[in-house]
Amino acid sequence: MIYHLTIILLCQLAGEFLSQSLDLIVPGPVVGMIILLALFLSVPKIAAAIQPTALGLLSHLSLLFVPAGVGIVGHLDRLGSDGIPILIALGISTALAITVAALVFVGVNRLVGGGK
Repeated sequence: MIYHLTIILLCQLAGEFLSQSLDLIVPGPVVGMIILLALFLSVPKIAAAIQPTALGLLSHLSLLFVPAGVGIVGHLDRLGSDGIPILIALGISTALAITVAALVFVGVNRLVGGGK
């Protein structure tokens, strides 16, 4: 398990390094996931070996939301004074994210011929 976590974290570190050094607009963890996907596609045995560790991480994903909840509780006074602008920003960004995801899905579906 430690070996598998090391591979995952090394891919994230490489992605962060590439993102920072090449001044990419894509965040380092995303570049790291692309590196990890390339590794999985090139060496399927690694993907099969890492799968139990990844599933274990995913089963405890809710723990990653605890710091965000603590941050919200720690800044409740600010949430009270700036709550409306924050809600508007969250609403607009959520709508934009859903719209972009739908447009990308439609575009990829057309590219692979799913619309026939």
